Amino acid sequence: MTYDLIIVGGGIGGSALAATMARAGRSVLLLEKTTVYEDKVRGEWIAPWGVTETKRLGLYDTLVAAGGHHLTSHVTYDETRDPAAAEAAAMPLGMFAPDVPGPLCLRHPVHCQTLFDTAAASGATAHRGVTITSITLGASPAVSYLLDGAEHTARAPLIVGAEGRQSGVRRAAGLTLHQDKPHHWFAGLLVDGVAGWDDTRQAIGTEDDFGFLAFPQGQERMRVYGGWSLADTKRFAGKDGPTRFLEAFRMKSAPHNEAIAGGTPASPLFAYYNNSSAAQRPYAPGAVLVGDAAGWNDPILGLGLSITYRDVRLVSDILKETAPGNAPDFRPYAEERAERMRRLRIAAEMQATLDMEFGEAARARRHRYYEASAADPMLGLHGVATLAGPEAVPAEIFEPAHVARVVGA
Repeated sequence: MTYDLIIVGGGIGGSALAATMARAGRSVLLLEKTTVYEDKVRGEWIAPWGVTETKRLGLYDTLVAAGGHHLTSHVTYDETRDPAAAEAAAMPLGMFAPDVPGPLCLRHPVHCQTLFDTAAASGATAHRGVTITSITLGASPAVSYLLDGAEHTARAPLIVGAEGRQSGVRRAAGLTLHQDKPHHWFAGLLVDGVAGWDDTRQAIGTEDDFGFLAFPQGQERMRVYGGWSLADTKRFAGKDGPTRFLEAFRMKSAPHNEAIAGGTPASPLFAYYNNSSAAQRPYAPGAVLVGDAAGWNDPILGLGLSITYRDVRLVSDILKETAPGNAPDFRPYAEERAERMRRLRIAAEMQATLDMEFGEAARARRHRYYEASAADPMLGLHGVATLAGPEAVPAEIFEPAHVARVVGA
């Protein structure tokens, strides 16, 4: 079979692109290896600028109908701050993107299934349980795969790699991936029964040797993340790991975390190290990469979904503007993505240095930062880049002199 587009990977990026291009009248083959989307601690938080991208793609209403839940305020707790003062300084989240009340949260397996179903309903040929056996790029792109025990080969002018960090399309294209040195361990857990927490308020905080992020999803359900030193590799290993992980949320500086610690684990606990990466470039003859396949930002900022939706919007715009029979020019996408990811990598480095380093020196650094940023809001603009988009703040925010002012180097 021959298609206009073959997409390898039916997660969020692949399914969103399949739905968008099928709606534009293109013949799309979407191939996904899993038969069930499992909870593996993927992104469930879309920043306001990412929500704008879902609107531009025509997918926002679909996500809200599937259970998308907006957060409208943010609190930063810290062992150097009085919790009442931190809560009094709660930041409204509806000011970062027009007509967006705040970040949008949706459980990852539901998010994936919703978009996969939307792609199929929009006209894409969508298959699950697929095993890719070969990918050929260049002048005559093709994908061979096994489905229900039978081998198939499909051809298209373009193959999209949307299958995540271990992208087979990226390998077939011969594109190298650079990864930064890991900074800290990070783990995520879905928690039910989080009673008494304002389900429109997200929070982050650091105390002793643990940093946390908390994102309510409504109905007393919350996705929480925790970070700790790379040296403590097995900190939450073992059968009782989820219980000990929740206990780490009990903090004097964040008294409402008692509701989290008293909740019930509702997913596996997965730990991984945090870093950023970038592919050599996000395209090659006969191929283009979106989402993590093209490189990822340190999850400390939680921007994986927003980055992916921006990728999908830019790639789909280029494809829709390309006349039939012509090769799409992905250079504008590559240029925008390179600068976007450069800025976000620097923002993530600042955030990780502040929130996920521990001990007396780190505590003193955070104290200096909170005092200085209260007097000079420019010092907090890396946070605005996270919420409003990296293009929304001045370029000098990402220069070494500004970084040094933020982290006290």
